[in-house]
Amino acid sequence: MQKRLVLDQQQIAIILKRFCFQLIENHDDFENTVILGLQPRGTLLMDKVVAQLQEIAGIRVPSGYLDATFHRDDFRRRDFPLKANETKIDFLVEGKKVILIDDVLYKARSVRAAMDAMIAFGRPQKVELMVLVDRKYTRDYPILPDYCGVNVNTLDSQYVVVEWAGQGPEQDAVWITEKVNP
Repeated sequence: MQKRLVLDQQQIAIILKRFCFQLIENHDDFENTVILGLQPRGTLLMDKVVAQLQEIAGIRVPSGYLDATFHRDDFRRRDFPLKANETKIDFLVEGKKVILIDDVLYKARSVRAAMDAMIAFGRPQKVELMVLVDRKYTRDYPILPDYCGVNVNTLDSQYVVVEWAGQGPEQDAVWITEKVNP
């Protein structure tokens, strides 16, 4: 299987710092802002962003995990049953500025589903999207990120794989790999 490195650990660290400075610039004291990581992989990126905001500016932003499994438009069309992840939100989003975080933006189906799922916690004032990788030219929905680490052009025959050091690999990295046909 061919594997092409898109981002290494140093580049990811730079992007995470940039995200934090952009958030600080746009949200000032975060008084009316919350952060939601999309389950399962967006939560890993969200945890890193929240920790760096704390480290850089001493800001503790309310954050939580949002699962949108049962809000997906393809939920019943799969060959195998989807397994839901935990939604962990102990605050309302009513009237708040919400930053949704996911690792890779591909078709935008997960983001659309997340917006539906988020409504159960109130109607937000504004929703922004942060992604580490934006797979351009692949959208099913007209959704674009407000904060983006890197744009990549990929084929349908490729995956974007985000690896985090705490999850097994030795270092954080983003790869493009070819899908394996059975």
